[in-house]
Amino acid sequence: MSGSHRHDGHDGHDGHDGHPTFPVASQVSEFEILELAVRELAIEKGIFSAEDHRRFAEWADGVGPHGGSKLVAKAWNDPGFKRRLLENGTEACKEVGIDWLKPTGTGTPSDYTFFYVLENTPQVHNVIVCTLCSCYPRPVLGMSPDWYRTPSYRRRMVRRPREVLAEFGLHLPPEVEVRVHDSNQKSRFMVMAMRPEGTEGWSDEQLEQIVTRDTMIGVALPKAGRTSDEDVQAKAAWR
Repeated sequence: MSGSHRHDGHDGHDGHDGHPTFPVASQVSEFEILELAVRELAIEKGIFSAEDHRRFAEWADGVGPHGGSKLVAKAWNDPGFKRRLLENGTEACKEVGIDWLKPTGTGTPSDYTFFYVLENTPQVHNVIVCTLCSCYPRPVLGMSPDWYRTPSYRRRMVRRPREVLAEFGLHLPPEVEVRVHDSNQKSRFMVMAMRPEGTEGWSDEQLEQIVTRDTMIGVALPKAGRTSDEDVQAKAAWR
């Protein structure tokens, strides 16, 4: 996978070590402090204005995960689109009205990236993280949840993926390989889960309802009747 820094859950580092662990941390991350400092400096230097930032923040807050839900639902019902989506996610997004080069109408440097869709199979389960900061496929999933940006999730997902997934309520059989994909400046990822049982004959619109944000990050599985993500209770990070 070009640009991907993959962490394999079968590397022997996903076991318990006797320390209590938690899915998320409640502290403000170093990245959030850094982002505020860089933003204020950029405004002071005239690189962009506070009004420019406000308009972008409003766009980002309004995107949500609906674009990603459309992609997965369409792929489940259309084998041809699924093939195109897996081969070139950036181009296939245009078929549902998402242009990664011009997500806001003017584009932003952070959005000029390659977009990869990771298909789950009976043998492989994918999950995404950004260990460096909070890289996230915003044009298709909107803003990331708070827990995705916490040091606890970022550090522990690559070391103990099965343990962290279990804290989200996702218990995978030992024979299923867990692959953790580390996003970066040039590569963003989204998980396409397997179509769940009980959805045979459903329309794209019906399927979109069960393709939630967490299923596209890889910390949950879609199923008929589950249409929203539960709030994760924030706790202090152990380390």
